[in-house]
Amino acid sequence: MKIDDTDRKILAELQRDAGQSLDEIARKVGSSKTPVWNRIRKLREGGVLGQQTVVLDAEKLGFEATFFVLIRTSEHEADWQAKFLKALRDRPEVQEAHRLAGDIDYILKVRVRNARAYDVFYQALISEVKVHNVTALLSMEEIKATTELPL
Repeated sequence: MKIDDTDRKILAELQRDAGQSLDEIARKVGSSKTPVWNRIRKLREGGVLGQQTVVLDAEKLGFEATFFVLIRTSEHEADWQAKFLKALRDRPEVQEAHRLAGDIDYILKVRVRNARAYDVFYQALISEVKVHNVTALLSMEEIKATTELPL
């Protein structure tokens, strides 16, 4: 799908605040409402735009601890991987999961209420899947967090 400068401006506005009205977006990108709506529809149909959500304030909702969990495994069979991926998908505490190149096999971003809640998560995870080594790093301060791409 070809994306032009107007599409990029629309995307930048949507990722900054998807709750804006079509009129607001159209004004900011120098167009009118109908062409903007048609472009958004095409971007959605083309798979460029995914689901729309809102960003919640985790701390205000009581989720005060973010752990980055480094996982090393000696298991690399498809069966183990399917079981591991299911365990991650079944846990809402896991906000992100990445398979890595290098010494660490996986890194998880886990958001929980406190250290005790992390331990409950950890115990449940290792009871379901065998891992060789787990290292949990507690984030002391979130310095930057964004989902915006540099368009």
